[in-house]
Amino acid sequence: MSVDSPSIAGASRAVLVADAALALLAERGMRGLTHRAVDEAAGLPPGSTSNVARTRQALLELAVRRHAEREARVLALAELPDPADGLDALTEAMAFAVHRSLTRHRDLLIARYELALEATRRPELRAFYDRTGAVFQEQLTALLTAAGSPDPARQVLSLVAWADGLMFSCAAGSFGSRTPGLEEIRTGLRELLAGLLGGADERRGS
Repeated sequence: MSVDSPSIAGASRAVLVADAALALLAERGMRGLTHRAVDEAAGLPPGSTSNVARTRQALLELAVRRHAEREARVLALAELPDPADGLDALTEAMAFAVHRSLTRHRDLLIARYELALEATRRPELRAFYDRTGAVFQEQLTALLTAAGSPDPARQVLSLVAWADGLMFSCAAGSFGSRTPGLEEIRTGLRELLAGLLGGADERRGS
């Protein structure tokens, strides 16, 4: 099993199925995701995946939920800085998270893109997919609000779009043959945050 799979010793059957589904999405795309293929990839008896997720929608939701759990660890959401730590701490945390995704968890990114595209065709999956990303957006909104953002909702969109755009370009897009270094990512984030929040200190002091 690939897709940067964590150790599965003692894992529940649902976790085995979900990890196998993510591996198949990265390796074969959405068309390669079938209940039978998941059984084979997970090393489970035939029919095991159907017992865990009877329908394709249920299997996709299981994959989205598991992806959110694993990506949260990659992005180290629990380690996002306290708002009082300032923008330098946010820059460091996000730079490490983006760099870690591109250098150690690229297949997990590919699986996410497959799920995101499928969600555009399945409204019921869209709502489920969007809910899994809400926690990260809420945390960033709190950080930017504390940093003095005059419009945190809009600026979170800009920040997430920058990070997502960089990761997509380097994992699957026109810069797929190049992975930026940590310092390059850090510099880009500093430039972006300076543009978004450059006047925040002046506004707080006025």
